Amino acid sequence: MPQKKSAIKRLRQNEKQNARNRSIRSKMATAVKKVESASAEEREQAVRSAVSVIDKAVKVGVIKKTTADRKKSRLMKARREA
Repeated sequence: MPQKKSAIKRLRQNEKQNARNRSIRSKMATAVKKVESASAEEREQAVRSAVSVIDKAVKVGVIKKTTADRKKSRLMKARREA
């Protein structure tokens, strides 16, 4: 355990950020899985919501923009193929 006041605060911040990042990553993974399991009619709406979740993850800083672009591209490609 840290002894210095600044290290204690940093530990608290890291735990909070870690929980937030894990939550956002989980939401992102769930949204992508919903796209994969959606029927043809529901897929368009599922892709829109997944793209929204991915963009929010970029905005918060959980993933990089290029990673988000790659994920969105793959979702769009899957939407066209199905």
